[in-house]
Amino acid sequence: MVGIAKRPDRGAQDLTQGVIWRQLLRYFFPILYGTFFQQLYNTADAVIVGHYVGKEALAAVGGSSAQITGLMVGFFTGLASGAAVIISQYYGAKNESSLKKAIRTAAFFSIAAGLFLSAAGILLAPASLRWMGTPEDTMAYSVSYMRIIFGGTVFTLTYNMGGGILRAMGDSRRPLYYLIICCVANILLDLLLVAVFGLGTAGAAIATVLSQLLSSALVLRALCSLPESYRLSLGGIGFDKGSLAHMLRLGLPTGVQASMYSISNLLIQAEINTLGTDTVAAWTAASKADSIFWMIMNAFGTTIVTFVGQNFGADRRDRARKGVRVCFGITLATATAVMSALLLFSRYLLAAFTSDADVIRIGRLIVLYTVPGYLSWVFVEILSGAIRGAGDAFTSMLISIIGICVLRLVWLYTAVPANHTIQTICLSYPITWFITGLAYLVYYLGGGWEKKAFTS
Repeated sequence: MVGIAKRPDRGAQDLTQGVIWRQLLRYFFPILYGTFFQQLYNTADAVIVGHYVGKEALAAVGGSSAQITGLMVGFFTGLASGAAVIISQYYGAKNESSLKKAIRTAAFFSIAAGLFLSAAGILLAPASLRWMGTPEDTMAYSVSYMRIIFGGTVFTLTYNMGGGILRAMGDSRRPLYYLIICCVANILLDLLLVAVFGLGTAGAAIATVLSQLLSSALVLRALCSLPESYRLSLGGIGFDKGSLAHMLRLGLPTGVQASMYSISNLLIQAEINTLGTDTVAAWTAASKADSIFWMIMNAFGTTIVTFVGQNFGADRRDRARKGVRVCFGITLATATAVMSALLLFSRYLLAAFTSDADVIRIGRLIVLYTVPGYLSWVFVEILSGAIRGAGDAFTSMLISIIGICVLRLVWLYTAVPANHTIQTICLSYPITWFITGLAYLVYYLGGGWEKKAFTS
């Protein structure tokens, strides 16, 4: 069944029409603000426990527990990204029958995957933290934080999937509104449970889970209020074999890619753990301080995936290619500005997370060695997003795994043992970003990604 041309879905945005740069920015900014508020979940945890509990708690919130959580959640979030691609293409093609099947299948998958992850994460928390060599003075904090966070994974995946569905149809505003509400709730609960009741990292984790519960409830409510022809019905959540097969075909490479990123980061985190609590805390603070860059990149990446997806679905490939060029230029200019600001004001940004002089000193060193490589990441983010938006997720996975993950591990086991310092560890990032960005540029210009595109 092919849908009608005009939809009563007030939140949706048709990216196949209009001035490209305006459409891109109109879609981008709500995602950026939404990513900002989503990042504030963990940032609020880090700031509050860092000041009210101590640097050991700060290391626990952002160290090994964060990397392990990122590995497990990232894989399933990557799987779910396949749903966003096919939904954006079905929406661009106005194929409402297939759109409805894809939405109900995506909702079913997020709930089932979330329940599985919760059980696995709670069970494996202590063993995985010990395997990573988590410092003993942070172990109790890390286990408590990680188990509670995993207990709420079903809410995290449900929100991410629901928000991804809305954004795939061009609605980047409602996910933003929900995140603003939930971020405020998270900060207030953090202050109440950590600063007032003294629950430490457990209180920060409880605050995050309760906030994610609220966000998942809001996004499900939005999906249940979509136009009747493709509205989600909670009583009718299930899966369509064809939709699930398409979703996994496009999402599995992205899930594997995300997992490989996380595994390489886990191994790097294990090396950082051997350098002591001060370095672990500095790595955590630096990661939070430069989160603005990654929020912007994530927002541009999501924008170009949806833009290319909708335009390929509508068979407007010339517009898709032009959109990639426009988005790349805007992203490169923005990255340059953010990179300059991070280098200039790193001391003040790090001081927001800790007052420990040694931690700030090491954090500034981390910023100095990683931030200049951010320009290379623009090539990775925008070109991989365009390729995945067209449906060629497998090649994107191969380029990223070889260029970033494999080469980073080679560096980790050759260069780092020869000079076991935080500087050598940090260099693994800009070097692999540059090589991977170059590989994406060559493949994109060759045009092979268009021949492998998924068609709705």
